[in-house]
Amino acid sequence: MAGLVKEHELHRRRKGRNMGVGLVLAAFIALIFGLTIVKVGGGDYQVRPETEVQDGN
Repeated sequence: MAGLVKEHELHRRRKGRNMGVGLVLAAFIALIFGLTIVKVGGGDYQVRPETEVQDGN
C-alpha cells in the first residue's frame, strides 16, 4: 500500500534539489579528473636534475 500514498510537495522539491546538487558535484569531479589527466598525460614530463635520486643519498 506504500505505492498508493501521494508524495508530499516538499519531498518532490527536496528530491529535485538533491539531484541538482548531485549533478553539480559530478560535473566538478569530472572537471578535476579531466584536468588531472591533461596535466599528467601532457607528454612533455621531464625530471628536473635537482629532483633525481642520487646513489649516495
